[in-house]
Amino acid sequence: MAAEQSHLSPEFIAQQRKRLEDLRKQVLGGELNVNARKRAFTEEHGDEAEEFEDSAQDLAQEEVRQAQHDVDEHRVADIERALQKIDEGSYGLSDESGDPIPKARLEASPEAVLTVQEEEARERGRQTP
Repeated sequence: MAAEQSHLSPEFIAQQRKRLEDLRKQVLGGELNVNARKRAFTEEHGDEAEEFEDSAQDLAQEEVRQAQHDVDEHRVADIERALQKIDEGSYGLSDESGDPIPKARLEASPEAVLTVQEEEARERGRQTP
């Protein structure tokens, strides 16, 4: 399978592994920080009387947090898959078609496991009710 990665140098792949590991820590760390801030706020203000507007704001913030969590969860899954592909020797090849993913795309988004066209189709599929 290493021949399938021939469009990517071993140095590039090693660099991407490091970037992916750092990115995973960043994404997971960001979620931990949000949860810690929420917990600290609750501990500080938990016994105070709550206004209706506060509840509405909390609900809106929770919706934003949940949406961000979903994005982060999906991104971590892609990061994990890209790291797995490095181990398998298939990094840089689309999971869907097996076509090479352009190096420029991998540089911009090291967790990419699909071509741009395949990713766009996947996003359209998610938006369909």
